Amino acid sequence: MAEGGAADLETQRAEIAALLKTQLRKGETWYLADSRWFKQWKKYVGFDSWDKYQMGDQNVYPGPIDNSGLLKDGDSLSLKEHLIDELDYILVPTEGWNKLVSWYGLTENQEPVARKVVEQGMFVKHCKVEVYLTELKLCEDGNMDNLVTRRFSKADTIDTIEKEMRKCFTIPDEKETRLWNKYMSNTFEPLNKPDSTVQDAGLYQGQVLVIEQKNDDGTWPRGSSTPKSPGASHFSTLPKISPSSLSNNYNSFNNRNVKNSNYSIPSYSSYNNYDYQEQGRHNELPGLCGLCNLGNTCFMNSAVQCLSNTPPLTEYFLNDKYQEELNMDNPLGMRGEIAKAYADLIKQIWSGKFNYITPRAFKTQVGRFAPQFSGYQQQDSQELLAFLLDGLHEDLNRIRKKPYIQLKDTEGRPDKVVAEEAWEIHLKRNDSIIVDIFHGLFKSTLVCPVCCKVSVTFDPFCYLTIPLPMKKERTLEVYLVRLDPLTKPMQYKLVVPKVGYLSDLCAALSTLSGVPADRMIVTDIYNHRFHRIFATDENLSSIMERDDIYVFEMAINRSEDTDHVIIPVYQREKYRQSGYNHSGSPLFGQPFLITVPRVISEDKFYNMLLLRMCRYVQTTTENDEAEETPRCCKDRGVNGNGSNGVHEEGSPSKSTSEMETDEQDDESSQDQELPSENDNSQSEGSVGGDNDLENGIGADQKSKGQQQLVGHKKRLFTFQFNNLGNTDFNYIKEETRQIRFDDRQHRLDERSYLSLDWEPGLKKIYFDDNAAEDFEKHESMEYKPQKKVFVKLKDCIELFTTKEKLGIEDPWYCPNCKQHQQATKKLDLWSLPPVLVVHVKRFSYSRYMRDKLDTLVDFPISDLDMSEFLINPNAGPCRYDLIAVSNHYGGMGGGHYTAFAKSKDDDKWYYFDDSSVSTASEEQIVSKAAYVLFYQRQDTISGTGYFALDREAEKGASAAAGAPAESDEDLNENDNDEHDVENENCMHTN
Repeated sequence: MAEGGAADLETQRAEIAALLKTQLRKGETWYLADSRWFKQWKKYVGFDSWDKYQMGDQNVYPGPIDNSGLLKDGDSLSLKEHLIDELDYILVPTEGWNKLVSWYGLTENQEPVARKVVEQGMFVKHCKVEVYLTELKLCEDGNMDNLVTRRFSKADTIDTIEKEMRKCFTIPDEKETRLWNKYMSNTFEPLNKPDSTVQDAGLYQGQVLVIEQKNDDGTWPRGSSTPKSPGASHFSTLPKISPSSLSNNYNSFNNRNVKNSNYSIPSYSSYNNYDYQEQGRHNELPGLCGLCNLGNTCFMNSAVQCLSNTPPLTEYFLNDKYQEELNMDNPLGMRGEIAKAYADLIKQIWSGKFNYITPRAFKTQVGRFAPQFSGYQQQDSQELLAFLLDGLHEDLNRIRKKPYIQLKDTEGRPDKVVAEEAWEIHLKRNDSIIVDIFHGLFKSTLVCPVCCKVSVTFDPFCYLTIPLPMKKERTLEVYLVRLDPLTKPMQYKLVVPKVGYLSDLCAALSTLSGVPADRMIVTDIYNHRFHRIFATDENLSSIMERDDIYVFEMAINRSEDTDHVIIPVYQREKYRQSGYNHSGSPLFGQPFLITVPRVISEDKFYNMLLLRMCRYVQTTTENDEAEETPRCCKDRGVNGNGSNGVHEEGSPSKSTSEMETDEQDDESSQDQELPSENDNSQSEGSVGGDNDLENGIGADQKSKGQQQLVGHKKRLFTFQFNNLGNTDFNYIKEETRQIRFDDRQHRLDERSYLSLDWEPGLKKIYFDDNAAEDFEKHESMEYKPQKKVFVKLKDCIELFTTKEKLGIEDPWYCPNCKQHQQATKKLDLWSLPPVLVVHVKRFSYSRYMRDKLDTLVDFPISDLDMSEFLINPNAGPCRYDLIAVSNHYGGMGGGHYTAFAKSKDDDKWYYFDDSSVSTASEEQIVSKAAYVLFYQRQDTISGTGYFALDREAEKGASAAAGAPAESDEDLNENDNDEHDVENENCMHTN
């Protein structure tokens, strides 16, 4: 035994390993365990096969669970900010946590950190443990200084918050109340959708909510909720603007009928709306100013800090050069609003006065013009960066009226001529500081596979999105359920194509198991039901990593055999709730598929079901076996025209033909209950008797039915067909008790199923839950694919320039063939900008899944030589130094963004984590979190005179030092001479 009377180490390891694989289910509770303690425990029990040399060593005995590393100092309930799953903590299900505590105990004066599982996701709904609750500050309208702090789940509703506020401030039940979101000092938003969740309403950490009580005379202290003008009432701090200029999230601003709490606040008349912190304290260096997190706005903070530390752009705004170039009339721009808001933000960051500021006004402006950023959901820093660069470009475009220019065909002309022409055309329509700093040119070559037509274009780019080398294969864990009912399911680990079909999965499983691939049906089981039943031609991308995939061996080939049907079968447990005239039937056990003839007797069908479950359903007693097979009484009709058999525990159950309908099932949409379109058994789609009471069958008649069945073998369950439709099957004759499946019933569908309904007492006696869940592991489960430690940045750039074939869904229209073709495409770099932004494509999206690639990309901090990727024969050396990195920690749909940046003033690296700024070393910068890289070309850094502002600064410095300064004419002449070569090489203009 292990220390403290705990289970032996082998048992601990096996039990916790199994429990850690528990699937997340909405509403369940999981616990956080400090990863440091957990790693120590893993060493002690020899959790990893490669790390068993200290197993049982008392020197590594972990002791009581200690979560102090996760908690804020002096607070046993509050977690530190920005903790990362598996890096800082391990999530353990309730059963696993209870076992660990029983074996090792919990450190004194610590409370378990319990969190609920919630459902999240925009594209694909997925369950997630809500580690961080949202802390809201609550107050009454008449006393806003008295703030009460409470934590809420993102799944909690406005109604839940209101109830908590009424309780906090002891508001009588009869008092009518309404809630307001206090957005700024004197700006309030009505929260008038009680069913809206914290997440829907965009409430963020530290948000102040105000509850208002109706006056006795029927008026509200804050006035009417329907002011006559948009600038009236509690939005009086805002300028009057037309509703059409607001985000689409407004329903009717005039009527103050805000349907979605997640709306955008209108423009402010000035941009000095920053909350400054510690104003009396001056930083040593400008630019080292944090940005407060407004609620999932770390993505914005990360992108802004990277741009803020791009020297030529920041100097441009700090010197007010943007004011003379504001383009207020550009229809593609934002009337200069984004440029002005960004300028104001940069000036505050570089004022050297503040440790951190709250960029609320800037976020509001961004949300106005890009509604996807208007709420408080986590977003992508690269997507915001792309919006900002485009928005700043259009707001600062020096071209007031863009000319229409007809593009010429390449017609076999030299690349140099075509490239110069393309860049010239680009500058005639796009000329701004963003073009000067960030725009480059690449060559795109398309070749038609049919007529070999070659199309060459030169296109500008603002950043490079480079792919990560991806494996061509993936591993999937599946369970094979054999035809032999006594054989336990076996778990296999399969290697399948990353871009493949279900038929590839079946072929791989067939190789390992010997079961013919055409006798397999692949399913996804979730919450005791078939979530999906796949067709063999479906894409493997529809299977996510955490899906429970069960493959059933079938006796027939379903595409060829027309004499049999395959039926999905679910297990349900019947129970009644006292005080209600309905019952619920929660699912249990594992569903299965059964093959039956199109015509089959009821008794034979029942026996087939019993045989299929014989591994985990006990056989009947010897007395039962001696009894003859139950015969159906002639006076009990199929559709409830006769009396029904009783189904109380210990007595014969209702005949299976009567499809359990004592009371209408309460089939809610909750996961634990079975969804049903036709819950009422009188519908045409269900078979069997109607409700006993509706048929006038009282207790006396039930007793009579029971007497008629005395002496016959009792059945363990009743069954009911669900959602098969009124033409799918019927009984041939009531007397023969046979079931016929209609010829048109051929489609296997997870929405059509047979439910086996068990009385709780019978289930407890005859159904073995442990045996039903039991399975074995195939030796393939030991396979561990080798992971590549890292890839080099240059490998990714090379992949970016590799020839590829366009997908079926993304064809190219060939002007020769006059139709769309799957052409080959190749991208090449022609010229590079002074600041090269490299976006590492870590996130992959498909119809069914979103994934993050955590591959370590090894990128140079200095002296990145890009010349080998430039196809321009006249290009000179293009060497770059890193100046900033946007990081993303965590997985899809969440995580945390930070930034590394090099200060232009002291040439040192700093780490920007929302409001916190700290020094950093070069060793920290290259990590798996690196997401967007900013490189500046060495010949454009400060002091080289590449940019006009840099030249002006040099001229000013020379004048101050008394040195003879060149005239503007001479300077410009020299500049032109120097930059003739530069423009020849890299085609940049200033």
